[in-house]
Amino acid sequence: MQYRKLGRTGKKVSILGLGGEASVEKSSDPQVAEQIINRALDEGVNYIDTAPVYGIGGSETNIGRVMAYRRGDAFLASKTHERSYDGTMRLFEESLNRLQTDYLDLYQVHNLRVHEEVNEIFGKQGAVRALEELKEQGVIKHIGVTSHKDPAVLRQAMENHDFDCVLMSLNAADSHRKSFKDGVLEFAVEKKMGIIAMKVFATGRLLQDGGLDSFEEALGYVLSLPISTAIIGTSTLEELEKNLSFCREFGGFEAEKMHTIEDKTSLKEREGNFFKIEW
Repeated sequence: MQYRKLGRTGKKVSILGLGGEASVEKSSDPQVAEQIINRALDEGVNYIDTAPVYGIGGSETNIGRVMAYRRGDAFLASKTHERSYDGTMRLFEESLNRLQTDYLDLYQVHNLRVHEEVNEIFGKQGAVRALEELKEQGVIKHIGVTSHKDPAVLRQAMENHDFDCVLMSLNAADSHRKSFKDGVLEFAVEKKMGIIAMKVFATGRLLQDGGLDSFEEALGYVLSLPISTAIIGTSTLEELEKNLSFCREFGGFEAEKMHTIEDKTSLKEREGNFFKIEW
């Protein structure tokens, strides 16, 4: 597995991150989730991303079963969808219990959507105050912020606080609508933040007829950007193995190929950015 620095945190993370959705979040089949998590860790994937809302706690619970005996193998990230201090404190304790750990490597404000939410998290009783206190206590090592809706909202939050990391949507169709690549990525690089990419395949919509030719194009495009890791939700061990094999050997795409891949998504710009429109 290849590794990159997670910004100024100084940590090194696998370029392939394990997302906590898909099979990992399913409470109905914990054995499959455990197999996927263990296989990823065995092959050097050390970045694991989850959130309380994934599977209504199922994702954290499944990951927690593995963390109970492999906590030292993972850089573990979760999130708060609460905007208040009290709500975040409560949610954090619930996450620790489900994840069977006493600390998180990264705790993030989840899914900022509108500017009013940014104002709310920075209020006197806002979520950022909770994150700062928890970091001072040592139960959170690093703090971050996430968004897949509007780059202007994410940029506002990043300008208001020195978060350690940022999780944003990045895929080959991003440049065609409210682009995080154009509006946020360079700023995050300048701030030396750890940069995590999500929505790489747009839940497979970029690979449908008229879109990209292969998952290698989709994943390679994002890994060629100045990011630390890309989190991928995995449904089966076979999917995981394909992603692992590609990431072990990946050397980066040249600018011309990147432009070609972007052009291929022009007819899929809505499908590739559906979460900016529908969610």
